[in-house]
Amino acid sequence: MKRYLGWAAWQASALAAALFIAGALRAGDWPQILGPTRSGHAESERLLATWPAGGPKLLWKFPLGSGYAGAAVMSGKVVVFHLSGVSERVECLDATSGRSLWKADFEANYRGGIDADKGPRCVPLVAGNAVYAFGAAGDLHAVALDSGKALWSRALCDDYKSDLGYFGAGSTPVLAGGRLLVNVGGKGAGLVALDPATGKTLWQATDEVASYSAPAAITLGGKEQALFITRMNCVLADPATGNVKSLFPFGARGPTVNAATPLVFGGKLFTTASYGIGAVLASLDGAGARTIWSNDDTLSSQYATPVEHEGFLYGTHGREDQGVAELRCVEVATGKVRWTQPNFGVAHAILADGKLLLQTADGRLALAAADAAKYRELASAQVAQEPTRALPALAAGQLYVRTGSGGGQLLCFRVGNAAE
Repeated sequence: MKRYLGWAAWQASALAAALFIAGALRAGDWPQILGPTRSGHAESERLLATWPAGGPKLLWKFPLGSGYAGAAVMSGKVVVFHLSGVSERVECLDATSGRSLWKADFEANYRGGIDADKGPRCVPLVAGNAVYAFGAAGDLHAVALDSGKALWSRALCDDYKSDLGYFGAGSTPVLAGGRLLVNVGGKGAGLVALDPATGKTLWQATDEVASYSAPAAITLGGKEQALFITRMNCVLADPATGNVKSLFPFGARGPTVNAATPLVFGGKLFTTASYGIGAVLASLDGAGARTIWSNDDTLSSQYATPVEHEGFLYGTHGREDQGVAELRCVEVATGKVRWTQPNFGVAHAILADGKLLLQTADGRLALAAADAAKYRELASAQVAQEPTRALPALAAGQLYVRTGSGGGQLLCFRVGNAAE
C-alpha cells in the first residue's frame, strides 16, 4: 500500500496554499464541497432569471467512471474524481470546452459495500496549486493542479485500521488553521491532522468513528476551528493543538448515516440527519453549544445539506430510500415549518443571487426564489435520465451536474453570467 512521499521543493507553496480558505478566493471558484465556505452559498454568482423551454443550455459533457464525487472548480479548471478501470482517477478539465487537461491515476483498493458502486465519494479539495482527493478505501492523494503531478499519498484507513462503514470512506477532508483534517475513524485516530505539504501526520485524537458528513472550517473566538459531525457526535477540533471538544451527541447506533455538513451562521449551529436522529439548532461560542431547539419533525435530511438565507433554512426533509422526501422552508429561530413542497425528492441546494438552484436525485433541476412566504418556481427541467446524487458545483455562471451510478457523465450547463 501507498505511504506518504515528501516533496521538499513543494513544501513552501503547499503550505501557503493551505491557508487559502481563510483568504480571498477568485470570484467564480467552487474549490470544495458545498462551495467556498462549505455552506452552499455562491455569493458572487448572478443567475439567469429563467431558462429556455428545454432547460438551461448544455455547454458540454464529459464521460466519467463510477463514483459519487461532485466536481470542484478553480481558476477555469474543473477537477473530477472517478473510478476508471482499476484506478481512482483525479482528472482536470477545461471549464470552457470540457477538454481533459491531465489525469492522475492511483490504485483503487475499495472492494465495495452495501452500494455496488466502488468509485470515490468525496468531492476533491482544491487549495492554491494543490488538489486533495480522498478515495473510497480511505487513500488520500495530493496532486498539482497545474500538471497533475503526484505530490504524496497516504493509505489512511489502512494506517489507522479504520472501518470503511456501509459505503466506503466518504467524509471529505477540510483545511483549517493550515492543516488538513480528516475524520479517519481509527482507534485513537478518529480525527487526524496532516501537513498539507507532505502528508505527514501532525496529530491524531479520539476514537470518533467516521461519518459521511464533511467537516466545516469555522472561526470561533477569533480562532480557526474545525467542526465535525462524526458517526455519533458533534465535535470541535483545534487544528493547532489537536484538542477536541465534544459539543453534543448526534447519531444513533444501527443502520444510520450522518451525511449532511454542519452549518454555522450568526453564532448558530445547525445539524441534520434522518433515521430518527433529527435536527438540532444550537448557539455556539467558546464555551460550547447550547441547544435552542431539536426534533425529528422539522428538517431531517438523509444526506443533502440545506442552505440558510436571511433567517430561514431551505432543504430536504425525508429519505430517498423510503420514497418520501419534501422540500421545506424552516424558520431558524423557532424551527417552525413555513412551507412544504410535497414529493419534491431529495435535493441538493445552492443559494445564489437570491435564488435557489435545486438538483434532485432523479435528474431534475429547478430554479426557485429564496422566498420564505411560499415556494415560487421560476424554471425547471429534466436534464438527465440517470440518477444525479452527486453534489453539483456552480462557478462563473456554469452549473456542473454529475450523472449516473456505476458510470455516467459530467454535464455543464449555462445558468448565469460570469461571476463579478
